[in-house]
Amino acid sequence: MSRSLGIPVHEASGHVDGKTSQLNQCRMGKTSYKRLKGSRSFRQRLLLSTLSYTPILIEDIRTDDTFPGLSKHEISLLRLFESVSDGCHVEINETGTKVKYKPGIIIGGTQHRPHDCGLSRSISYFLEPLIVLGLFAKKPLTITLKGITNDSKDPSMDTFKSAAFPILKRFGVPSEGLALKIESRGVPPNGGGEVILSLPVVQSLKPVIWTDEGFVKKIRGVAFSTKVNAEFGKNVFTAARGIINPLLSDVFIDTDHRSGPQAGNSPGYGLSLVAETTSGCFISADTAVSHTRDEETSGLEDDEEKGLTTPENVGQGVVNVLLGEIAQSGVVDSTHQGLLFLLCALGPAGDVSKVRVGKLSPHGIETLRNLRDLLDVKFIIKPDPTTESVILKCVGFGMKNLSRRVS
Repeated sequence: MSRSLGIPVHEASGHVDGKTSQLNQCRMGKTSYKRLKGSRSFRQRLLLSTLSYTPILIEDIRTDDTFPGLSKHEISLLRLFESVSDGCHVEINETGTKVKYKPGIIIGGTQHRPHDCGLSRSISYFLEPLIVLGLFAKKPLTITLKGITNDSKDPSMDTFKSAAFPILKRFGVPSEGLALKIESRGVPPNGGGEVILSLPVVQSLKPVIWTDEGFVKKIRGVAFSTKVNAEFGKNVFTAARGIINPLLSDVFIDTDHRSGPQAGNSPGYGLSLVAETTSGCFISADTAVSHTRDEETSGLEDDEEKGLTTPENVGQGVVNVLLGEIAQSGVVDSTHQGLLFLLCALGPAGDVSKVRVGKLSPHGIETLRNLRDLLDVKFIIKPDPTTESVILKCVGFGMKNLSRRVS
């Protein structure tokens, strides 16, 4: 990654409001850059810039913060995009508050060097843009990612595999070559997790008409524990089953206790649950609990004194969140609205996709704005008062993989 000591920027006329995401273009040399402001939606901006081959200039990145400029995970994401592309050009000014990004050709292929995602965000922060990017690569992508696999902020690897992958398949992504293997788990603060992602390539995505949420027919899940007593994971499992069993008969929650190298570098535990419906929807909820620990002096009593969420509360809490997601009557949960809208927007030009979601999440709303601003794809949004859900439809952008021949 090239890092300039101050990018010369020719100021374009007109006011740019970062809050409303208004975009202007500025001319820098022979390349026309679309100008954006602020740190919001950084990963989606990079993704849409790359897919549409639109160079972007992002200014005023956390200029008023105590620690201004790009965060560690954002710099890591830029490096990840560089590693799977050819001809990608990045310039960052000295303070990190200004980034010039010119996308390259998406190459994909087998990445022999693992990518370190760092410890400020989990691996799934990188997965959402990466899986969409990889679909349009020249070669099928295989890459190892290291960092945090389970935390309380981003979806876990279990949830990603069980809920996000079925969404991809709905849009025509083949099952063959689509895989996510958890080699080791890692929780905050020290991570230590490792996963291997494999993605097939597509020529284009299919449009979808997906408005039937169906009825829940089964629930699957994983209760994990790392570097703690195996009883922690079992207690999470037992608490979750205590609520679900009276509601549904087809429930299976696996326990995954890990120690040694496969347990990463920090102790923790958590739960991922996914409900499958009769219409092929996968609704998810998850969380993880972790903390810094002195291995020689810390015990279960110390954990309770530190105010950590108990395994029983973790199990009950995730079930309650899942039931809330199911009650919203969407074909995906709130966490995956952004991915759903992205795939709809990238569909064939002239073809309409139509989907139903529950209450629009902040990430979902921001995704709709980014798709409008960077791809000029606009969604028609119609509330359904009978279910308190929302119907959205759009005409596809017509994204095609020009590197893949039609068979």
